[in-house]
Amino acid sequence: MSTLPQHALSTQDPDVYAAIQNEVDRQNDGLEMIASENFVSRAVLEAMGTPLTNKYAEGLPGKRYYGGCEHVDVVEDLARDRAKKLFGADWVNVQPHSGAQANAALYLKALEPGDKLLGLDLAHGGHLTHGSPVNFSGILYEAAFYGVEKDTGRIDMNKVRDKAHEVQPKMISIGASAYPRDFDYEAFRDIADEVDALLWMDMAHTAGLIAAEVMNDPMPYAHVVTTTTHKTLRGPRGGMMLVGNDIENPFGITARKSGRTKMLGEVLDSGVFPGTQGGPLMHVIAAKAVAFGEALQDDFTTYAQQIVDNAQALAEALIERDYNLVSGGTDNHLVLVDLRNKDLTGKQAEQALEAAGITTNKNMVPYDDKSPFVTSGIRLGTPALTTRGFGPDELRRVAALIDRVLADPSNEDVQQAVRSEVQALCDTFPLYDFATV
Repeated sequence: MSTLPQHALSTQDPDVYAAIQNEVDRQNDGLEMIASENFVSRAVLEAMGTPLTNKYAEGLPGKRYYGGCEHVDVVEDLARDRAKKLFGADWVNVQPHSGAQANAALYLKALEPGDKLLGLDLAHGGHLTHGSPVNFSGILYEAAFYGVEKDTGRIDMNKVRDKAHEVQPKMISIGASAYPRDFDYEAFRDIADEVDALLWMDMAHTAGLIAAEVMNDPMPYAHVVTTTTHKTLRGPRGGMMLVGNDIENPFGITARKSGRTKMLGEVLDSGVFPGTQGGPLMHVIAAKAVAFGEALQDDFTTYAQQIVDNAQALAEALIERDYNLVSGGTDNHLVLVDLRNKDLTGKQAEQALEAAGITTNKNMVPYDDKSPFVTSGIRLGTPALTTRGFGPDELRRVAALIDRVLADPSNEDVQQAVRSEVQALCDTFPLYDFATV
């Protein structure tokens, strides 16, 4: 068993220390296949655990409301400059604490309560913050949705166009949490222009794949892009906002000040602070800077392509075993499995696989007939396993292990046998060994 460094935590608070150690062991000894999770580098971990957490730095570099910010200014500028280079952006704000916070800042500045929003239905793979009735985005704004076709599992852009002309939204959102295909950003922009709507892309799941140019680039088409900084980007948990072409007064969402019209980025800055947040988390921003620096290296492109190659190998191996995949495969990092032909619920599959050392999440599938607490599917992702060094051969082996468990989901002997094989795979591709710190 690996051990954390014997620093103050182990003696001052052994209960917290033990919980952290148990989580380290869980990550080391299991197959992490939740599509929204990944493993950060040691450098990112180290940046997060620094005394930068002590510093209040409300405002922006060079324009702070507190003294003593000269060093954190350097850190935030590094993060902003690296993100601009990584995504080809004119403007970036790296302060959002999460993707949801970045989205909230955009809503605050782009819409008035009651304005109309058009986004991908959560039940068809969309995201909670894109208008779900249980989220602020669906409570404060009038949300309408487009979905995927029942026979193809893909978005029909003609139907999106029809829906946009019917709804006349002020903002159209793109992006998903469980859509295994790429997006046609040019077509979305054409539709947004036709109805005079702001076009927003939430690339939280695919940011790393977009940065590495293995998926389509939204920056030339979307007016605003938001993202998380973990998932495929492999940074710390946090958010970010970007503008590809920082223009004046788009769609009236900017405000006049001192006789001039603000640029879009300047207005969005105020949506983050003071609009929706107070002081930024400077230790997390330092970790973002480190992660963005890693993503600018050539080996990150290789890594991102491997994520997609692994997901496609996993998809092919599951199809060979008679699993129904939403849309018939994947263009990105995730596979969405409809288990109804296996007479299983997502809840049953998640629990059986976890007992075998394979961590997944139950997930709604399009046109699901079960509740979100049960679901008819599971979502599988490859970013974390790819970080460990898994390739297509290993993902095909993982597919076989998944099938062994789900073929007899209540068989504890099978679960234990698979867990032993999972442990052998994990030992071959080690993750964190804190004993060497």
